[in-house]
Amino acid sequence: METSKINWRTLAMMGFTIVWGFGNVVTNYANQGLTVVVSWILILSLYFLPYALMVGEMGSVFDKESGGVSSWINSTYTPMLAYLAGWTYWVVHIPYLAQKPQSVLVALSWVFFQDGSLVKDLDSLTLQLIVLLIFLIFLFLSLRGINSLKKIGTLAGTSMFFMGILYILLTVTAPKIVGVTPATTSWGFDTFIPKFDFTYFTTISMLVFAVGGCEKISPYVKDIKNPAKGFPKGMIALAIMVGISALLGSYAMGIMFDSFNIPADLKMNGQYYAFKMLGEYYGLGSSLVILYAIANTLGQIAALMFSIDAPLKILIGNGDSRFIPKYFTKTNRYGVPVNGYKLTTVLVTILIIIPALGIKNMNSLYNWLLDLNSIVMPLRYMWVFIAYIGLRGFIKNRSLTENATYKFIKNDKIATLVGIACLLFTAFACSMGVFPKNIETFTSEWFFQLSLNIATPVVLIGLGFIFPKIAQKTN
Repeated sequence: METSKINWRTLAMMGFTIVWGFGNVVTNYANQGLTVVVSWILILSLYFLPYALMVGEMGSVFDKESGGVSSWINSTYTPMLAYLAGWTYWVVHIPYLAQKPQSVLVALSWVFFQDGSLVKDLDSLTLQLIVLLIFLIFLFLSLRGINSLKKIGTLAGTSMFFMGILYILLTVTAPKIVGVTPATTSWGFDTFIPKFDFTYFTTISMLVFAVGGCEKISPYVKDIKNPAKGFPKGMIALAIMVGISALLGSYAMGIMFDSFNIPADLKMNGQYYAFKMLGEYYGLGSSLVILYAIANTLGQIAALMFSIDAPLKILIGNGDSRFIPKYFTKTNRYGVPVNGYKLTTVLVTILIIIPALGIKNMNSLYNWLLDLNSIVMPLRYMWVFIAYIGLRGFIKNRSLTENATYKFIKNDKIATLVGIACLLFTAFACSMGVFPKNIETFTSEWFFQLSLNIATPVVLIGLGFIFPKIAQKTN
């Protein structure tokens, strides 16, 4: 029925809550200061908008497929590549799982002490052992099929999202309402123009990381009123909403934090500093930062439990027995793939403990793991572009594109070139992201971080080529 269809405004809001979060503003401001304003304009117009519109077309073509990107690759290429796409989607969450318990600890520090001292005062190895313990606790809960924390965390995450919007509105208007003097004293043209040098290009992977993930809304293309017009309108509205939030959020950060003298721990504690200062602006004391820290704690726990479980089940549920060993898919009485959890535990443990042996400062370790996620996570976005290139460039069944309810670009050659451009840009961003930031160049720690940044994606993706060989012998 037509009444059950969703309109483009609803689609835009759904996409906004999936893609965007206040943390995206903080981490990228920490990397670039107010020059990130121009970076946001470039990344949203030249990368995010085409990306979102490609996703819309893929969703309209494969509206009956439930496996997401893996299904798209299976239809445009081969089952082996589809398996590798599914493997990538799962395995890029390993650094994410190693980083989430750190975020939980930071949030708890602000809940109980209203500062980051709980994390900053411990040496990195001791802290990482606590991080490992937190991970194992929630892994155990996931093994028993406990989902209540996920539901509570989802609600907390939504609350945190709207608090991020509230922060932007209250901070941008603070100079007028309560007479706040901006921390950044220079607001001239030069303050906003990036210096396009080597250091700048090492930070763009974080921008790509921030705007990725809109392929999650592809199943809703068929539910939109008049998809050919409604979907692009929704995606353009989404890009505008993200753009406004990114630009105003960066401006708000410039009011609170000097763009030319950014705190070293802004990535780790910036969200909490922001709400603590906001409470001081409006005479609310520590109430805002405590409320935000509680919501963030529950949100981080939910993200941790969801990322332990969901990506692995997607890999196994849509996997081909020719490529995935049968023992890897074994489930317990709660329907949890226990052997998959075991491999997850081994990989996450390695990624929690090994870096702490060479990165002694906890703030550096936190920043490094966050940067590692910006290198590894966008690898899954690349499969979206590979699928799109296959669809418009050399798909075997041309009738699929002819029946699409929505097309991003009508001309196949131009569409293919845009897909290739986005693919190459993502690969370039990930490649530049491997160079360590914010530490002295060519020191032993710099080379240690560089080695880990290169080895981690190589090992994680490389394991995906071993599994089919095991499957051939054991299945």
